[in-house]
Amino acid sequence: MATAAPLSLEEQFKEDLSCSICLDLFDRPKVLPCQHTFCHDCLIDHAARRGIFKCPNCRLRVQLPRNGVAGLPDNYLVTSLCERFEQSPQFEGRKERSLSGDTPNFQHVPECNIPVRFEESRCDRNPITPLAQAQQPEQESITTLQGQYTERGNIVASETGPVKQNQNVLPLQKVTFGGKGQEEGLFNHPVGATVSDDGEIFVADYGNQRIQVFTLQGEYLSQFPTVVSGEETMYPHDVAMDREGNLWVVGCTDSAGFGIKYTRQGTVLTKFNLQYTEWRRRSAVAVDTRRNHVLVTQTLGNKDNLHGQVLVFKSDGTHLRTVGWEQGMKVPCYIHVDGQGDIIVSDWGNNSIYVFNRDGQFLFNFGERGNEAGQLFLPRGVCTDEDGNIFVADSGNRLVKMFDRDGRFLTLVAKTKEPWAVAMAMTGHLVVTDWGKNTVYVFYN
Repeated sequence: MATAAPLSLEEQFKEDLSCSICLDLFDRPKVLPCQHTFCHDCLIDHAARRGIFKCPNCRLRVQLPRNGVAGLPDNYLVTSLCERFEQSPQFEGRKERSLSGDTPNFQHVPECNIPVRFEESRCDRNPITPLAQAQQPEQESITTLQGQYTERGNIVASETGPVKQNQNVLPLQKVTFGGKGQEEGLFNHPVGATVSDDGEIFVADYGNQRIQVFTLQGEYLSQFPTVVSGEETMYPHDVAMDREGNLWVVGCTDSAGFGIKYTRQGTVLTKFNLQYTEWRRRSAVAVDTRRNHVLVTQTLGNKDNLHGQVLVFKSDGTHLRTVGWEQGMKVPCYIHVDGQGDIIVSDWGNNSIYVFNRDGQFLFNFGERGNEAGQLFLPRGVCTDEDGNIFVADSGNRLVKMFDRDGRFLTLVAKTKEPWAVAMAMTGHLVVTDWGKNTVYVFYN
């Protein structure tokens, strides 16, 4: 049975640098979130002006940017390698031979079974050259091309590494709901979120002074006002759920701060006062469900002398202890308690994430101001998955990032206008509120 001859090195290069749609060398290559690359014009034809299309290679659903295919990232490495390949002697020689019609033809001579190269020409007697001798100049050129390919690839990869890193967003599906307004299902700055074990999303709708409830598919279910007492309501800053399924909400009126426990229908069960400070709108809440303790962030001082801390309360509002004062936190913005009971705090003022054990002992912190992969700028919401990976709403960089449980950067999860709060469902769905767009996103694999 005959087998196909292996591709030459030159042919392998050309195949690697060819668009799988048009089968030609890439022209203005664009890279999709799944990292597959195609020609700019091929993607325009393939997408056919649809907002969503499937990758021709892996069938991942891709949402086009507002400005269409032009808004997709350029693949600078592939562009550079295509230019190099087109400038190579082999490519020019192949074009010249193709235009002249003098195409090399390799055959076997029956008498000696040695592969030889026949140069077709107008001469009736074709000179016969042994294959090894005929291949030598082309092999030398291919070796040179391989070296240029590797060298140029290393240079371009080093130069575009940070760019590629920033583009490497997980290819997740997304549900989007909300919009600005006062009607059911709309928001006036969604600032906090939590997800129940049965998959209901509770969103703190700050400007509308209410908690709204949705399914993981974005279907509106219900709402209740964040009542303090009587007719008085407060602006909710954050929401968390305890082990009984009740909701803890922290917020403030125009003159006081509160921590209030509601039923899922909005009935007030417990209420305690919080210190009314200049930074009261940065308070957040989490629940240690193992102990049923309520944790609230607090910032004291002025802009020149900020002191951040975490207050730990019993479920009846009794203050137990204060965490994090000695670590120099400035503006602890959001807080989360993971499955092991560790306390994770985002410090908006220090552009860092602080981690404490369940008893409040400091373990480590990570992050610094910047826009590189492991850096943060004005971090807000934090949560964890079942493996302990930490998700951070890096609001200043307009990203949601994923770190391992030791604070090492893993990947970018999403890009949004102004990510604020994050919450993880038991099913692995990641909920992200966007302050700037007044929307909520649910990301899932």
